[in-house]
Amino acid sequence: MFEQINQKKALLDSKRPLPRYTIKSLREKLLVEWTYHSNAIEGNTLTINETKVVLEGITVGGKTLREHLEVINHREAIAYVEEIVSKEESLSEWQIKNLHRLVLKGINDAYAGVYRDQQVFIPGASHVPPAPYLIQEQMEQLMTWYQSEAKSLHPVERGAMLHAIFVGIHPFIDGNGRTARLLLNLELMKEGFPPVIIKVVNRLEYYDALDKAHISKDYHDFIELVAKEVEDSLNLYLSVTN
Repeated sequence: MFEQINQKKALLDSKRPLPRYTIKSLREKLLVEWTYHSNAIEGNTLTINETKVVLEGITVGGKTLREHLEVINHREAIAYVEEIVSKEESLSEWQIKNLHRLVLKGINDAYAGVYRDQQVFIPGASHVPPAPYLIQEQMEQLMTWYQSEAKSLHPVERGAMLHAIFVGIHPFIDGNGRTARLLLNLELMKEGFPPVIIKVVNRLEYYDALDKAHISKDYHDFIELVAKEVEDSLNLYLSVTN
């Protein structure tokens, strides 16, 4: 599954450093698309062009304050991901809570960066997240897995499984999906991959693959879905190097 990805990643690495303004424009393109798709998956109704103008500081008429905040907060969360990558910091529960705090800032401050104290359900999913009293233990188990056996996995597999296991725990009242996609990209970016965009058009396939992973512990479909998106991002970066 990863042979082609490895070849494309090696080719991209051989062409680095990319021109400064090319990097800047790629970053701006991915910032808009990552923010738009991640929010749209969760029901935000801003279009991609409306997302772009909100990122530029313009208010869009007829849209809620929450929808605007989801865009602004996501940009800040991406900046935090980039900071962690640049400092080469190891993933911690504290970082995960910080990421989530940025995602929900001004939307639900009481629960921003705080594990849930209530039972929640995932609409349309067979999987039921754990009871609140189990969250701390399961998050610690996730971090133990990440610091041990996950180290031997391909970065794409590791990132996909980190996302899937995290969102299965569903540790927060709201914002779990956005945080999971930020964690996926944090893991990939640490390894020199460009960010990936889980596209809203693939939302059904994405949810089905996650539910299968949570119910049967078979992560293959979800890893494959992420791998396709990784290849798309690598192709985008390689297209500017010719």
